[in-house]
Amino acid sequence: MTPLLEVDNVDVAYGSTAVVHQVNLELRKGLIGCLLGPSGCGKTTLLRAIAGFEPVAAGEIRLNGEPVSRPGWTTPPERRQVGMVFQDFALFPHLNVAENIAFGIRHLPARDRDTRVRELLELVGLPSYGRSYPHALSGGQQQRIALARAMAPRPRLLLLDEPFSSMDVELREDLAREVRRILKQEQITAILVTHDQMEAFAMADRIGVVNAGRILQWDTAYNLYHRPAERFVADFIGQGKLLPGTVLNDHQVETELGIITGLVPEGCGVGAPVDVLVRPDDIRPDDQSHISGEVLDKAFRGASFLYTLRLASGGKVLCFAPSHDNFAVGERIGLKLAFNHLVIFPR
Repeated sequence: MTPLLEVDNVDVAYGSTAVVHQVNLELRKGLIGCLLGPSGCGKTTLLRAIAGFEPVAAGEIRLNGEPVSRPGWTTPPERRQVGMVFQDFALFPHLNVAENIAFGIRHLPARDRDTRVRELLELVGLPSYGRSYPHALSGGQQQRIALARAMAPRPRLLLLDEPFSSMDVELREDLAREVRRILKQEQITAILVTHDQMEAFAMADRIGVVNAGRILQWDTAYNLYHRPAERFVADFIGQGKLLPGTVLNDHQVETELGIITGLVPEGCGVGAPVDVLVRPDDIRPDDQSHISGEVLDKAFRGASFLYTLRLASGGKVLCFAPSHDNFAVGERIGLKLAFNHLVIFPR
């Protein structure tokens, strides 16, 4: 089946400055994708190229198999059937909620237009807010109305540019889950841009980690966390430390924490120096262990503590422990390995 969106070896440049480099990705109909990366990495520029707001310097963008962007030729945004939700929502302050939602479907007969507005107000959980004005809504409510307005014309692709950036941190993940529910119910294909991995995890089926204008890995959240393809991905996704090790054989690496078992990738021969990715859930406190670490810092998470530990060599690792394991800063605690798989990079 032809993917709904194909980005084929695309470059985007501002003048002589390249911002996006050789990007490739595919997104099937009904899936939610995400461009995740730090500020200034090129993710919003790529989103704008998909929307038709920026021309491509190389490569091709296709929607339903039809080219919409090539060097020197771009289908205008209004002809792409692509909706967009901006960071600031861009609601019209002089229009009420129903009029905002109906803005993109003014060509429909009044009865059909009113029916669609009612459907969307119900879908976003604000059925009685049609006559309200944007200034009377909370940030979360404005976000839902902006989403409803973008969905009203039934776009084949919906683009969301940092839509939760103005929300309180504790609300973002909940809102991301709610937006995912709404998009799935309407069977809308979408791409989210964010720098917040918890938003990405809560909302997206496929996530592309972007750095310096390149997508380093386009994958599921699980694989990005447990099977990062590059050092940047391993460092950016989740929490963890890289610990020096030495390859013993095809299935074992020796580290300061002990021997870690897993599949050693090709190119890392016996005796090769490597760095092993150690996540906080890869280590557990163990009073019986002869390996120990000094507690440098602790962060209470309710059900657990996140400890920062210094090993004998001076190297640092992170460790999750149940909240009843309340160790003091400066205390030495025994450590046990709890690896389920091995992630290593040549040093």
